[in-house]
Amino acid sequence: MLTIHAADEVRYGTETVKGGAVAVEGGRIAAVGPSEELLERFPGARVRAWPGVLGPGRVHEGPLPDAPSPRERVHAVLKSGATAVLREYVDSPELRAAAARNEVLVLASAQAPAITVHGRADLAVFDGTGACLATVCAGRLVHRRR
Repeated sequence: MLTIHAADEVRYGTETVKGGAVAVEGGRIAAVGPSEELLERFPGARVRAWPGVLGPGRVHEGPLPDAPSPRERVHAVLKSGATAVLREYVDSPELRAAAARNEVLVLASAQAPAITVHGRADLAVFDGTGACLATVCAGRLVHRRR
């Protein structure tokens, strides 16, 4: 199923598209552009409208937050808008398994995240205060605050 994530703004590379959207099919980005164009191009798509700025998922560059279980530690990262962590901080088999189950990328070094057509659908939406409203990891909505 194809899902269109529409937002007040979409940050795509060096561009900002007011009233933009990202079309996601499976775990990949199918298209990026103005909401109206994507709604026309993909009739019948599921639409999720977000108030705020939609951009690439972040890379969590420090130790994972403390929590009672590895699953909850990974979920805390997802709640921050991050869809990737650094390998050096995922230092136990339990944390690696929790990251893998949630399709969180484990990176050797920090890389600038980007939204690219046909690329992995790792997205985050932030409100005007910088709070994460939603996180999409590999095309799956894994966190929503509303």
